[in-house]
Amino acid sequence: MNHWTRALFAFALPLIAIGSAFAAEEPVLNLYSARHYQTDEALYDNFTKATGIKINRIEAGDEQLVERLKNEGAASPADVLLIVDAARLWQAEQLGLFQPVKSAVLEERIPAKYRDPAGDWYGFSYRARVIVYNKAMVERSDVATYAALADPKNKGKVCTRSGSHPYNLSLIGSEIANLGPAKAEAWARGVVANMARAPKGGDTDQIKAVAAGECAIALSNTYYYARIMRSTQPADREIVAKTAVVFPDQSGNGTHVNISGAGVLKNAPHKENAIKFLEYLASNDAQRYFADGNNEWPVVPSVQVANPALDAFGKFKIDPMPIATYGKNTAAAQRLADTVDWR
Repeated sequence: MNHWTRALFAFALPLIAIGSAFAAEEPVLNLYSARHYQTDEALYDNFTKATGIKINRIEAGDEQLVERLKNEGAASPADVLLIVDAARLWQAEQLGLFQPVKSAVLEERIPAKYRDPAGDWYGFSYRARVIVYNKAMVERSDVATYAALADPKNKGKVCTRSGSHPYNLSLIGSEIANLGPAKAEAWARGVVANMARAPKGGDTDQIKAVAAGECAIALSNTYYYARIMRSTQPADREIVAKTAVVFPDQSGNGTHVNISGAGVLKNAPHKENAIKFLEYLASNDAQRYFADGNNEWPVVPSVQVANPALDAFGKFKIDPMPIATYGKNTAAAQRLADTVDWR
């Protein structure tokens, strides 16, 4: 990250200063990104080498970036918003932050499941929301489905992060679509009833709690577990030895997945460069960088990633539900989480 980007990172700086800094060099692409992975540096550098377009980048959380864009309005210097969850992509879309992009490259390479039907946003990598369990405390067959999280036999065994977190809202949204609102609410009530403790922390905290025996079962995105799998630290090796991962519903709908995705912003001052960037993210080389940087899978089916953790997970059945479906269910998922006190 260069010096002017660091200076602009503070939200309090005047927009006129931001606009001046972003306009300092041409051709440019002004990127707001919620990704913060070291390997993404090569991703951005290769785009510049291939196109001559310099990337000016500001990094923050999904929610912060969406709020920033709302505040900046038509004066925003940003061209592309890159965020890491379908719920946030849907929120940005509903706020009218994106403009539709029609691209033969994107439509050919990105499966329909992983993009907005109107072209407002496109997914570029995906991860699965899996069940991590303590091998000494439960049997694998007892956690083979998302429904098992609500089964009374698992009472007092479940750890999760907040139900209001986008990762869980997307899962709840998919359950609403798959089961219907009433059954999804009954499922969520069962999950809450089975909790070993009040929701707290992130997915890595849940994995550690399972390994420590504080609970026996937890929900996690695959990349959190993959990071631990690839670690050489003794404490992490012990976690892997004590736990295992289940990809739920392999005999049913398949496992829920979520995406990292991006869209061209409504007021993008460099629209053509922004579209080139999205098309670049769908290229073979970019897909490998994009996915391997966070231990995720590329959305382009033909792209193979050399990642030992992903290889160890093996192939699995993915819920075919379009990502946009549970994006649309985000508000309903939040109401459900509130109703059942999944805080």
